[in-house]
Amino acid sequence: MVRAAQRSGGAPRTSVWLEGTDRRGGRGGGQPSGLDRERITEVTVRLLDAEGPAKFSMRRLAAELNVTAMSVYWYVDTKDDLLELALDRSFGELTLPDPAADEDWRDQLRALAREYRALLVRHSWLSPLAGRFLNIGPNALRFSRVIQRVISRTGLPEHGVTGAIAAVFQFVYGYGTIEGHFHTRVAATGLTPDEYHERAMTAVTRSPDPVGVFEESTRIMAARGGDTVEEMMERDFAFALDLLVAGIEAMVARSRD
Repeated sequence: MVRAAQRSGGAPRTSVWLEGTDRRGGRGGGQPSGLDRERITEVTVRLLDAEGPAKFSMRRLAAELNVTAMSVYWYVDTKDDLLELALDRSFGELTLPDPAADEDWRDQLRALAREYRALLVRHSWLSPLAGRFLNIGPNALRFSRVIQRVISRTGLPEHGVTGAIAAVFQFVYGYGTIEGHFHTRVAATGLTPDEYHERAMTAVTRSPDPVGVFEESTRIMAARGGDTVEEMMERDFAFALDLLVAGIEAMVARSRD
């Protein structure tokens, strides 16, 4: 399959959203019936969820759609196009607050953070793609716009808005990425998260610990509380988010002094 950049003689594209043409309905003339970009993207997301990006291929997708691999190319030029489309479709799952509503910005910010974290855990393949592509699809831009408007309501000076967004949502990105990978790893073992955690802790206690790292960690974890892995992760996330909200409040107060 000849790539779009090779056909036009131009530079390689940096995003499917910059290709300059709308191929939702196919190239026109001769495309397979019963197939469109939406359907292809939906199945792509399902395959990524089930098998991960390493096993994803155009041939695997075509087999799932019961068409030939060439049929898929009526709607996209490359596998990267499909991955980028799948990424933005997943962002469309987010439930976003209305920044214009009569709600406290803190509640809206926490809601956005929780939605993003859940998305990263639900689709563990999303985080590496979000770091790889431009994230300028319509759903990603809608998410970014709502975040910007909520942060703008905090009272921070305008020059601090992007820093606050980075502090909160890069934290959520990292936390959700690690949590998502943890659940993927656990699922591969056939154990529950709690069983997996218990086995890991048992193995650690049997290892030499000359500097007392495990003993100190055990004490800290006991103070944190939580009977299950889910509870421990939830408590850590909520507390970290509270710290970030408090930091924003402190910076707002400082800017008014």
